[in-house]
Amino acid sequence: QVLLVESGGGLVQAGGSLRLSCAAARRTFSSYGMGWFRQAPGKEREFVAGINWSGVSTSYADSVKGRFTISRDSAKNTVYLQMNSLKPEDTAVYYCAADSKWGSVPTTSRDMDYWGKGALVTVSA
Repeated sequence: QVLLVESGGGLVQAGGSLRLSCAAARRTFSSYGMGWFRQAPGKEREFVAGINWSGVSTSYADSVKGRFTISRDSAKNTVYLQMNSLKPEDTAVYYCAADSKWGSVPTTSRDMDYWGKGALVTVSA
């Protein structure tokens, strides 16, 4: 059973923008911390952004601060990642993930309980 589904990936030129969405299959995800992670070819998966259950607290990797924004719409059971000023080094498969621990603001992949299958983002120079 697929619980998290990412969408919105694609090809964009450097300097452009994309918005990723992550739709959750269960209402229980509205109480979970949610995170975005990415994995570039030949590299390990890395943290991108995290948000707590209410959307009040967020965290970002230094490499995306000021360019990416994570948000969530609990009524739609959806988490977003707005990506602006994209760079070729942002090219990766982006994964949405959920952490069921109360109050969590995800920052590490090992804390996540559920994962989506990923969405490919390609940024051309």
